Amino acid sequence: MMEVIQHSGEELQKALVSNCQDLVKLYRKHTKEEKCLLEEGLHPGPTHLFQPITVHSDSDWIPAHPEEPQDFESFYRDPYRKSPSASHNTIYIQTIGSFGEAGFQTDQYVDWLREYCQAFFYGLSVKLLPAVSVAETGCTFRVNSNSHNLQILTGDLLRFLSKRKPTDAFCIVGITMIDLYPKDSWNFVFGQASLSMGMGVFSFARYDDNFYSRNYAGRLKKHLQPKQGNYSVFDGYYTPPITSTLLLRSCKTMTHEIGHMFGIKHCQWMSCVMQGSNHLEESDRRPLDFCPICLRKLQVSINFKISGRYKALLHWIEEDPSPASRSEDASACHSALLFPKPTEAFHTSKLWLRRCLDILEKR
Repeated sequence: MMEVIQHSGEELQKALVSNCQDLVKLYRKHTKEEKCLLEEGLHPGPTHLFQPITVHSDSDWIPAHPEEPQDFESFYRDPYRKSPSASHNTIYIQTIGSFGEAGFQTDQYVDWLREYCQAFFYGLSVKLLPAVSVAETGCTFRVNSNSHNLQILTGDLLRFLSKRKPTDAFCIVGITMIDLYPKDSWNFVFGQASLSMGMGVFSFARYDDNFYSRNYAGRLKKHLQPKQGNYSVFDGYYTPPITSTLLLRSCKTMTHEIGHMFGIKHCQWMSCVMQGSNHLEESDRRPLDFCPICLRKLQVSINFKISGRYKALLHWIEEDPSPASRSEDASACHSALLFPKPTEAFHTSKLWLRRCLDILEKR
């Protein structure tokens, strides 16, 4: 089956603006150029800036998880949603376990993610907490009986993050290259969050192109049954190579999950990074950024200038990878030239951002 979800222009207009006078008034505060960009989403189509959602099979998110669509009004009026404040305006990222061989490239990868989030959630500060090993979290773990790879329990990681959450945090997210599971009866989970507590944890393990193949390097010997509390099994455990595709998928997952922290639900209006995904193929089909309806939700939460946000994202993709301007350390310069930011997979997004800026700046 292949189904295109096409909403009428009238439905999309109501979802974007609302019919309530106070929200219509709020919408009018946008500049003429911003309104021009947002209203591009009222007629999504193949050659337009915004595309309709295409459902490819019954295993896709929308048919598998029926949800009430969240328009701007229901988001805005949600009494439980959280917005950053002057005293809670920092997003914290906590790495858990190894992110590859220790060294410059690993540090760079995590910092690229931090910088991307800072551009995406424009106006907020994004900081890295000191890395922790799996042992430091004290979490439960297991060997998956199907894939024979190591997995760690999400609930234990969320408990650990709750103790690490700084007082000025808007939210804290844990990221790991190790596969996750939420309870014994589940095969795996990409991530789990507690929105009320502003915490989430998610794994990039399954973003390795070879994860589902029999020669996946993270598979353990079948007879291995590690004892709880013996974390030595994680020493030198396999982590996926840092590729442009892995970086793209990681940026997409992080921003989607942090988007939920603002109270933004799964998008059902048009193709958007906030669409739910049940599998990697569906996740790869999602664009890297918000549709206009979800963009408005984030913009009213943080109060940024839309063109400033798009410029920051474009700068992240295009910036010169050489750290010569940032660092006096010759060895660091040498390493960065060996590992420039792999942004080839971001090419489509780069062109799309330029088209958005053309509208916002009337070039």
